[in-house]
Amino acid sequence: MPPKSAPRNVLLEELRWVHDKLRRDLATVRQLAAEVEAGAGAGAVAAQLRTLQAKGPLWQLKVNCLTYCQFVHGHHGHEDESFFPAIKRADPSLAGVVKRLMADHVKVSDLLDEIEAAARYLGNGDATARTRLSAAQSALSEHLLTHLAYEEDALGPVLATMSGRR
Repeated sequence: MPPKSAPRNVLLEELRWVHDKLRRDLATVRQLAAEVEAGAGAGAVAAQLRTLQAKGPLWQLKVNCLTYCQFVHGHHGHEDESFFPAIKRADPSLAGVVKRLMADHVKVSDLLDEIEAAARYLGNGDATARTRLSAAQSALSEHLLTHLAYEEDALGPVLATMSGRR
């Protein structure tokens, strides 16, 4: 008799799929932010953005990091409004985890707002916009990557019990 494989954790797989898209585009945005800070010309950055647009399976980073910021805002808004209440119903002992994740969302939102504000000034003659964007993006990267890993690890077990529920 062949060994029985572990049941799939479909919800965790979907969460990781979305998070992997965030990680992928975050790496690209980090690279572009560093190039912009170093003085990359608008044409070179635009060419890289067009290349990124052609490769994005779920969403495309179009003109600048504003699209990415809006996606993260939307993803976290959905988690706060729908996903986390379902998690707490499925396992009330995770209330503290959900509280931490929601606090992380506030921090990420503030960092995204800073990125959006800096991005709006790129190309408008604001000499500090490049540095401001790069610093905000670095802070976002550090915080968001830690948040995504914690969320996957902390919620994985309960998502396994919820997989297949409607």
